[in-house]
Amino acid sequence: MKRDPFEYRKRIRERESKEEAEKVSNEEAEVKQTEEKPQTHVHEFVASTKLAEENDDRHNHRFAGVTSEVIPKGRHSHVHRIVVNTDFLDHHHEVIIETGPPIPVGNGKHVHFVKGMTTINDDHEHDLEFATLIDRPLV
Repeated sequence: MKRDPFEYRKRIRERESKEEAEKVSNEEAEVKQTEEKPQTHVHEFVASTKLAEENDDRHNHRFAGVTSEVIPKGRHSHVHRIVVNTDFLDHHHEVIIETGPPIPVGNGKHVHFVKGMTTINDDHEHDLEFATLIDRPLV
């Protein structure tokens, strides 16, 4: 039995059309789910790395930014993700890390402790240790 090439192409186009429609539908559902999901809180941070290298090359870096929204951990806790570049001396580092759990500071507010290290660049890395700022400082 010989296939009709026009019929074959038509079926291919219909299948591609259906796949595209499903893709759009999935994207719309994902956007809708994101829009319906209430936002959680974030924390600002301002910090410096610890000193690295020796002699004339001894230096540190500064960095600042805002954490990700809440990442649930267990039933009643959460952390935040931090992804930021340090300042630029003759190089920079990236800080890619998760905070520790919340530390209450009164009035229902909290901070997070962060400890870790930067990425390696210029043949070295920097240790870092800091606390985020309070969530919703003026509320």
